[in-house]
Amino acid sequence: MATVTMYSTAVCPYCQMAERLLKAKGVHSIEKIRIDLDPAKRDEMMAKTQRRTVPQIFIGEQYVGGFDDLAALDKAGGLDPLLQT
Repeated sequence: MATVTMYSTAVCPYCQMAERLLKAKGVHSIEKIRIDLDPAKRDEMMAKTQRRTVPQIFIGEQYVGGFDDLAALDKAGGLDPLLQT
């Protein structure tokens, strides 16, 4: 299973929804980068994604986007193959 990395904060409901969706898909471990604990990580996230909001999700080296992007990828049938890489 591919490595999943998610930029998040402690109180983000979309981060929680993304985590639930990924766990339902069989992802057991998500590397969470908490931008609320380390402001430099927010700058890092913005440089990588050009976005300010969380979550920002990477599967392996592939940038997926936020929760809406993740859910759309799943609905289109693209999430499972990506997780298997």
